[in-house]
Amino acid sequence: MPNLKNAKKRVLVNVKKEKVNNECGACMKTAIKNVERAVAVKDKQKAEEKLKVAIKAIDKASAKGIASKNTCARNKSRLSKKVNSME
Repeated sequence: MPNLKNAKKRVLVNVKKEKVNNECGACMKTAIKNVERAVAVKDKQKAEEKLKVAIKAIDKASAKGIASKNTCARNKSRLSKKVNSME
């Protein structure tokens, strides 16, 4: 356990930040899975709606530094490719 006042504060701040980061990362992963589920059932309209939500969540995670820029770009590209290839 930390003894100094500023070390105690850092522990509390780190716990809060960890919670926010985990929520944002989970939101991104859930959005990606929702798009993939819509693609699996071949519902193009629903997939396009979910894609917009997923891209927003991915961009938010990228801006906050939760996922790297290249990982986010790759995820967006793969999802867009899946949705656009649907008939």
